[in-house]
Amino acid sequence: EKLTISKPSNAYDFGQIINVVNANKDKVACADLLTMTDPKKLPMLLSNKLEGETFLIFIQSLEYYVLGKDPGLVYQHLFYLSKAERFKVVLALLSKNEKEQVHQLFDLLAENQNHQYSSEDLESLRKVYEL
Repeated sequence: EKLTISKPSNAYDFGQIINVVNANKDKVACADLLTMTDPKKLPMLLSNKLEGETFLIFIQSLEYYVLGKDPGLVYQHLFYLSKAERFKVVLALLSKNEKEQVHQLFDLLAENQNHQYSSEDLESLRKVYEL
């Protein structure tokens, strides 16, 4: 059964949707959510609620369902995700395998590069994700 995602109007709604997405491990619904969410609003919507599970489903959804359609949007989301309150904590707690998934997404972004970000932009963002 496909989750129907409606655009969240505030951090509370966003959090509720994320809880359902995580509970169902629904990467397609997560991709829908990220596609309709303005990347600039991500830090505000996540507020202090970013957790490893959410971070990973974001990474996987962006890789599997958004990258092929809009690499620029993936870059934007990664950029603003790195501004979220608990980003550094979550990053520090990732396992080796989870860090691999993040590296893989950056490699794919480099291959699918478009006019919305330069190689330099991507490399500097990659460094933020490498701690």
